[in-house]
Amino acid sequence: MRRLLWLVVAFGFGFSPLAENGEDAKRFVGTWRLVSVESAPPDPMRGDHPIGLIHYDAAGNMAVQIMPDRDRPKWKQGESPTPEQAKEAIAGYTAYFGTYTVDEKARTVSHHRKGTINAGGVGVELVRRYEFAPGDRLILTPVDNPSTHLTWERAR
Repeated sequence: MRRLLWLVVAFGFGFSPLAENGEDAKRFVGTWRLVSVESAPPDPMRGDHPIGLIHYDAAGNMAVQIMPDRDRPKWKQGESPTPEQAKEAIAGYTAYFGTYTVDEKARTVSHHRKGTINAGGVGVELVRRYEFAPGDRLILTPVDNPSTHLTWERAR
């Protein structure tokens, strides 16, 4: 029995960082498609209709990518971009992954970034207020920028 307990502790079998959270935490699990980004002032690097996906799993991992709707530079497959092309390709692009926790009392979700397109953001926690809306939608609002709202719809 002691050996089995060691295996459970050492390898995390049956452990979920969301297990102590309630129903809201369970509702996050899945893949969500970006419907809209509302911000004041608008972010010119994102364009009017960016596209994106955010994914939360039951083990507490998450990943997000948001791409601007504007034309992005293209180069031939197998060729390296010029420095200017590379800079333009990532301008306005958001991509990061890590873990997440849900605080149902505060109605916040925290993204604990382990990797990101912006190297300065590694290890930086992003906290979002959340709201579940009709139509199987999730609205995330950065606590440090309450004038921005990202609306996500569960992907099917």
